[in-house]
Amino acid sequence: MRDDYLQNALKVIDDPNILVNVVSRRVKQLKLGNRPLVISLEKLSPEDIALREIAERKITYQLATPEELARSGHAPVRNAAQAVHYHAV
Repeated sequence: MRDDYLQNALKVIDDPNILVNVVSRRVKQLKLGNRPLVISLEKLSPEDIALREIAERKITYQLATPEELARSGHAPVRNAAQAVHYHAV
């Protein structure tokens, strides 16, 4: 994982726990074959692609409300990073 991409992504999502959650969800999608939202001339890892997408504001996130979590049948949330929804822009 490139440190410059990480630092740029942290400027957009300043909570490291939420950043890790958003990156991990996006990496899973990329590994399943979803197309990157950024163009790169170099071959990037899925983690670096996700970080660039965040830094370039191609991906946003929204914390789920307790009501949304209850409706979806999720277990109680221990921290905010577990209740993240993200959206491709």
